[in-house]
Amino acid sequence: MLKIVVMISGGGSNLQAIIDGIAHGVITDAEIVGVISNHKKAYGLERAMEHHIPCQVVSRGDFANQAEFYQALLAAVDGFMPDLIVLAGFLVVLPKDLIVVYRNKIINIHPSLIPAFCGTGYYGLHVHTAALARGVKIAGATVHFVDEGTDTGPIILQKAVEVKAGDTPESLQRRVMEEAEWVILPKAIRMIAKGEV
Repeated sequence: MLKIVVMISGGGSNLQAIIDGIAHGVITDAEIVGVISNHKKAYGLERAMEHHIPCQVVSRGDFANQAEFYQALLAAVDGFMPDLIVLAGFLVVLPKDLIVVYRNKIINIHPSLIPAFCGTGYYGLHVHTAALARGVKIAGATVHFVDEGTDTGPIILQKAVEVKAGDTPESLQRRVMEEAEWVILPKAIRMIAKGEV
């Protein structure tokens, strides 16, 4: 059984996609053993509690410096003893120690077709605003392994989504989530659980 820790910062819609994927048999041989958030009021924590998933909050504001915060973050992850860490809208740059300890055991969902619209500053609505400003006809999402760079790790899955006339960053974000993110993230986890990656 693949033990998963999901790390979130906000609403937890991708966490919900994983929870639903396990419940409906899309993801097999895997369980979520914990959810870690860097925000005390992240709605994703409520989603986790509704499904009796243990939660932990590690907020930067609770620590004197970045080093202490990173140490606490690593301790929180270690406490769950995960086989896989899923970054599902976790808006914190991971400490190098965490990446080294969990090499090839951390994946991220990014709301673009990497290498387009990725790297520092490209997250959330910023990605979709930039895509629309550039005039692209195809958007999408990518699941990739996490390395020391920003959105630079090996790609596991991608799914394209059509950009429609009149799209706003918000409408494009919603469609990318529904048609790509919520599809390929559970699929990637299933592949990892089955040893296909």
